[in-house]
Amino acid sequence: MTRVRAEPPPLLAVVVAALLALAACEGAGPGPQLAPARPPTIEQLVGGDRPLTIAHAGGDAAHPHSTPFAYAESVREGADVLEVDVQLTGDGVLVVHHDETVDRTTGGTGPVVARTLAELQALDAAHWWSACWPCRTRPASEYPYRGIRTGQRPAPAGYAPDDFAIPTFRQIASRFPGLPLDVEIKGGTHVDPVEVARVLAAELRALDRAESSLVVSFDSAVVQAFHEVAPEVAVSPGMQELAAWLVEGRPLAEHYRVIQVPPTWGGVPVLDAGVVERAHAEGLDVWVWATNADQEEAGTYREWLDLGVDGVIAGRPGEMAALR
Repeated sequence: MTRVRAEPPPLLAVVVAALLALAACEGAGPGPQLAPARPPTIEQLVGGDRPLTIAHAGGDAAHPHSTPFAYAESVREGADVLEVDVQLTGDGVLVVHHDETVDRTTGGTGPVVARTLAELQALDAAHWWSACWPCRTRPASEYPYRGIRTGQRPAPAGYAPDDFAIPTFRQIASRFPGLPLDVEIKGGTHVDPVEVARVLAAELRALDRAESSLVVSFDSAVVQAFHEVAPEVAVSPGMQELAAWLVEGRPLAEHYRVIQVPPTWGGVPVLDAGVVERAHAEGLDVWVWATNADQEEAGTYREWLDLGVDGVIAGRPGEMAALR
């Protein structure tokens, strides 16, 4: 069935309100923050008149992956949506962290679920970030934020050591109340992602974030499990459904409004103008995410925008925002 793209209300008022709120709360705490405001809903974002800058993990090519510092900097640079990955701690708290282990970003090792929240937040989440992220063999001097969390070097002006810790989902959702969230459910080997989905659903309701969040997982079964427990929250299709739509022409379920696609998958081209046109004809917005670090630059973002995509999940949100 062909879906008609609803005309969304203009976002100008929302953007102006957010900017005013940002100015009003200057000095209200460590790092730039947004004062309480109602974020646009996902339904309002769909079919918008300009492409969205979606800060991937806070802009992990430009800032330390998934840290409060990164999210605050991406907001300052013009992000419209914050992309977050969620995992569960050993004591059942939802945290913003990509991998099942802490090895890639912190100075620690082992599964996220093997540690309590307090133990996780004692780690330096910027330990391994450098300008060539995720390089791990550079001289220590090229890891500019290493040691801020642990007090070995001062934080940048306006920030504090806590801004370089692994944050909880609640901390990020509450700190940036004026921005929608693009939430990816993680888990897998050590934690059942369906359990992560259940906890996420409860958190979104408790935070009044159901309408302003979009939830996705690589696994279509996890997306379906989440949709069953939280049908009021927008979801994007997992890779199995997306592949069937792309390759076999199978229709997507009526509740999908946004697809999130890579430019290539396994070396096979995925994104082109035809895919975008087809999605739009079916009432779907297209958000694209990079498959390698070389794509995280303004020239590539521009190529995607020229295809008509509706949003870029950008590792360099400042460069993406400057193109609009």
